[in-house]
Amino acid sequence: MLGYNKEARQTKGLLDNTVIGNSDDKIVTIFGGSKCSPDSAEYKDARDLGARLAEAGFTICTGGYLGIMEAASRGAREKGGRVFGIVMNQFKSEPNRYLTDKVATDHFYDRLQNLITRSVGFVAFRGGMGTVTEISLVWNKLTTGVLPRRPLVLVGDCWNRVVESWKENLVVSNGDLAFLDFAENAEEACKIVMQKSTGVRSEPTL
Repeated sequence: MLGYNKEARQTKGLLDNTVIGNSDDKIVTIFGGSKCSPDSAEYKDARDLGARLAEAGFTICTGGYLGIMEAASRGAREKGGRVFGIVMNQFKSEPNRYLTDKVATDHFYDRLQNLITRSVGFVAFRGGMGTVTEISLVWNKLTTGVLPRRPLVLVGDCWNRVVESWKENLVVSNGDLAFLDFAENAEEACKIVMQKSTGVRSEPTL
C-alpha cells in the first residue's frame, strides 16, 4: 500500500504551466464529500472512476483530502496516473497519501479557482455544501459562457432529486439543465467525460 506521499511536489499559488509542466495534460476535477469511508459504495465508485480516467490518459485534480477526494486520487495513483491536490493552508488535516502534486492556497476562493483552472471536465459525487458550492461555481461559469462548454457530470441517484428541487424552487431553466449530465456509476461518468471533453482546450479559465 502507498504510504503518505511526502515526496509530492508542493507549490503555492496557481495551477499553471510551472506546475503542470506539460500543457497537453488533460485534467479532470472530481468533487465530493470528505466523510465517506473506504468500504462505502461511493468511495469504491470514486476510486473506480479515478482508475478509469487515469487509464484513459487523464490527470486527476481534487481538493486533496479524504473521502471522495482520496478515493479518486487513490484509483488514479494505483494506475500510475498523476494527481493534483488543491489544499488549504488553513486546514490542519493532512492531505491524502495518493497525491503526486500539491498546490497550497490561502483562501477558499483561490482553492475553488484552482479546482476549475485548466480542467477539461468535472465530476461530482454526493457531498455537503462544499460540493454544492463547487458545482454551483462551475455550472454558473458554464451557463454564462465564462467557461467554454465542457462536461459537468453528477454521479449518483441523489442528484436527480437535488436538481429537480432546485428547478422547482429556484430560478433554474431547462437551458441551464442542459449543461448537466447524470451518471449512475463510474463507468457511465467516464464514458461521458471521454466523449464530451474531446476537443476541449486545457487552458486557464480564471
